[in-house]
Amino acid sequence: MPELPADAREFVDDLVGDRAAEWDLAGLIPDDVLRSLATRGLLCAEVPQASGGLGVSSAANGEFTAYVGSRCSSLRSVMTSQGMAAWTIQRLGNPQQHAEYLPKLAGGQLAAVAFSEPAAGSDLSAMTTTIEPDGDAVVVRGQKVWTTAAHYADMIVVVGRYGSGAAAVVVPASAPGVTVTRVPRPSGCRAAGHADVRLDDVRLPASAVLGGGQPLMLLVTTALAYGRLSVAWGCVGILRACLDAARHHARARQQFGRPLAQHQLVGRHLANLLTGEQIATRMCEHASRCWDSGSPDMVVASVLAKQVSAVQAAQGAAAAVQVLGSAAAHEGHAVERAYRDAKLMELIEGSTEICQLILSDHAVSMTAR
Repeated sequence: MPELPADAREFVDDLVGDRAAEWDLAGLIPDDVLRSLATRGLLCAEVPQASGGLGVSSAANGEFTAYVGSRCSSLRSVMTSQGMAAWTIQRLGNPQQHAEYLPKLAGGQLAAVAFSEPAAGSDLSAMTTTIEPDGDAVVVRGQKVWTTAAHYADMIVVVGRYGSGAAAVVVPASAPGVTVTRVPRPSGCRAAGHADVRLDDVRLPASAVLGGGQPLMLLVTTALAYGRLSVAWGCVGILRACLDAARHHARARQQFGRPLAQHQLVGRHLANLLTGEQIATRMCEHASRCWDSGSPDMVVASVLAKQVSAVQAAQGAAAAVQVLGSAAAHEGHAVERAYRDAKLMELIEGSTEICQLILSDHAVSMTAR
């Protein structure tokens, strides 16, 4: 299996530097940063080499995702969206569509995937967006909300109803009838380009339709599997950033004549942070092994990794805030950002409650061991 470029992390460090707080406060990542990563194929590194990508494993891309997430969760969110768009095209598209879209995503263009609607969040069966055949074209109508990275996207993979089933369709963001409106000041991942997308009689060639006629929930599950695992690895990054900040502060900050780290109740927070990071890492490693081996357990393993990692990230970020105290109360501080970003991870790509329902159904269906 190919490896990531040896300088991939250094490249991210050079691009991000100490600007993540600035991006968070401004609510924007500079276009040149995103294009630089996209042009090198680093935003969707699992795209096969035959399609112009790097072709790395889920495990290698996962660790890289965690590293990006430790530097800037908004940038990691864009990375997740790009990878999810590429994965959806890989899974649902035909060879001609692979050749049309994947080299673009691995070579500099940006993408988003649109699921949620005003009345269809966790209950995606309530989706009303339609993709209607019209001769050798299709017409897309509907409204999507909270579409991560849509503000930056050149193309948006829109999921909607198609006949008696469902399909995804690749919509150029510049197509007539497409209106992208940024979500103002989101509480987490503020620079991830969250936006609402309105689709008013958007006419596209029929060749833009991916996987037409599939059951809606099967299509959604296919697309979300990648996103859930990517978010889970991003949560590992949040935990690592929080652990790093908390231990440095606890060693340096003196209270009552000794470092904070020597106070037992502070030490408990550090221990819990380390435990959470290790639990989340092991769950993500297991899910990536399932992914790379093509295991039938890959979907449920991704849900489990996302559920565990998001909960651990939210708890870990709260513990880091407690250790740093007022030092983490400044807007834009790494731990303050992590606290907001981590909570959002419990909501996206399937809320904590939805993941629990999926895992409950899986537990009931399991055979005795």
